[in-house]
Amino acid sequence: MTARTPLILVAGWRGPTEQTAHALLRPGTIVVRHDLTDLGQGIVRRILTTVDDRREEILELAHGCVSCTLREDLLPLLRRLHDRSSVDRIVLHLDPLIEPEALCWAIEHLVVTGIVGRVDAPAAHDVRIEATLTCLDAATWLPDATGDEELDDDRTLAQVVVGQAEFADALVVRPGADGWHQARLHAVLCRLAPGAPMLWAEDGDIDELLRRIPPTARRGAISDAYSPLLRGEPPLEADCGIHLLEFTARRPFHPQRLHDAIDVLLEGVVRARGRAWVATQPDNALLLESAGGGLRVAHAGPWLAAMSPDQRAAADPERQVLAALRWDARFGDRDTALTILVHDADPAEIRTALERALLTDVEFADPDSWGGWPDPFGAYHEDPCEPTTDPATTSLIEGEGRR
Repeated sequence: MTARTPLILVAGWRGPTEQTAHALLRPGTIVVRHDLTDLGQGIVRRILTTVDDRREEILELAHGCVSCTLREDLLPLLRRLHDRSSVDRIVLHLDPLIEPEALCWAIEHLVVTGIVGRVDAPAAHDVRIEATLTCLDAATWLPDATGDEELDDDRTLAQVVVGQAEFADALVVRPGADGWHQARLHAVLCRLAPGAPMLWAEDGDIDELLRRIPPTARRGAISDAYSPLLRGEPPLEADCGIHLLEFTARRPFHPQRLHDAIDVLLEGVVRARGRAWVATQPDNALLLESAGGGLRVAHAGPWLAAMSPDQRAAADPERQVLAALRWDARFGDRDTALTILVHDADPAEIRTALERALLTDVEFADPDSWGGWPDPFGAYHEDPCEPTTDPATTSLIEGEGRR
């Protein structure tokens, strides 16, 4: 089999994405960009750039859907570029609206069909994700990441910029804030994307930055609610007023009390992420994510304890090992595990609010009563444009399950 072509993703909202992408240009590298500036006119501009050429083509939206247009154009394009003898590296310069995690999932899982002479397969058959670089502006990123500004597609700006930074293998930061604010930003990024090397300049050596990415970097790997929440070993001590709070519990939440308490994750918090065990939903965990003032709640799939023996045997081996370490004779692997990145709130108050939302001793002793309680988390949004079994990757652009 021919070696897969290395693929580098360059993402970011206000950061120096164009400078970073074009700093990677050399003979054999092609930069691919889908420009969404003219979406209001129903078009997407696809731009291909090499060291000695630039080509632009206008694409019409596929049945009015940005995500479908990107999937139908970008994924086959990656496979075709792999076949070009003149291309030995591809750089995807992502539009600011695109979250790299969803795109990486599509590259790995969505089957591309109809390429003459080629087997039907995902784009990952021909390309391998070498790195995701996220670019950000030190003067604006933290306010963006902790605000509640809404975009036109049911996401908030905070959800986009936090997701882009969290998924990064390396970070390019345009300096601009004063020393104290840059120190706070550094403390946040060390906990949000632990292990990711940082370049605090928009015109530095990007290839050297790539060489500094550790072997343990995710390189496009997708996390879910059952993945280790402290991947990359982030610092747990406070720094510049930034705290990383771990919250775990071996009894479920009361659904209404959790719903009432969840606002503590939307004030003074950069990011909350993890799984929640809710008493009224014994078979499935809830995926809970917040970024700034934006919240997402979705099904995270069944607990191992709720699976058949065959399903459990087919589950991810790492998940099985982690579950075995905390297995309970009665409730199996059911638990709550959250990490909460705090920038302007009292971690003790957050912990107390969540603890009060757990079942009391009396409630916990009567599991037969749990199913009769009202459950405000019982319904979830689904994007009708793209049915999928993965709640985290319904769309390359639009959020899913946001509220």
